[in-house]
Amino acid sequence: MASPTQYRVNRQIRISPIRLIGADNTQVGIIETQDALRQAQAAGLDLVEVSPHADPPVCRIMDYGKFKYAQKKKERGGPKKVHSTLKELRVRPAIDKHDLGYRLVQGRKFLEQGHKVQVVCIFRGRQMAHPEMGREVMRQVAEDLEDICKVEAQPRMSGNRMTMMLARKT
Repeated sequence: MASPTQYRVNRQIRISPIRLIGADNTQVGIIETQDALRQAQAAGLDLVEVSPHADPPVCRIMDYGKFKYAQKKKERGGPKKVHSTLKELRVRPAIDKHDLGYRLVQGRKFLEQGHKVQVVCIFRGRQMAHPEMGREVMRQVAEDLEDICKVEAQPRMSGNRMTMMLARKT
């Protein structure tokens, strides 16, 4: 459709007859312009020529102010999408296979949406003596998601946490 300034409205429509579409989007048919104007005024709306190059031209009964507003909004576009945010996936060194599978589904969803995923493995008590268990969990996560992501930062320990960063493959 053209920009809102190019539509003819009410008395600006000089050609007759026209194809009329009613306020409820039903085809009224081919009628004289004066009859269409009377119907629009009776409904308290405007007669707008939406397709001037058709034979006969197509006009619609509508609220022109609302129509112009919608056209401007469409031209402007919707809200801009935030490209990438950081999502966190928390796992434990002794995580069950089912729980890990659930976390992997969540991680895959985040990656498909374009987010970066930080995988955090939290150690407690005696688990601190076995960081290889956490590395194995991290390796499993990276391996299961390798079709959609790449490891941006390898697993590393800091305190009682092991972190790894995943980003979507381009």
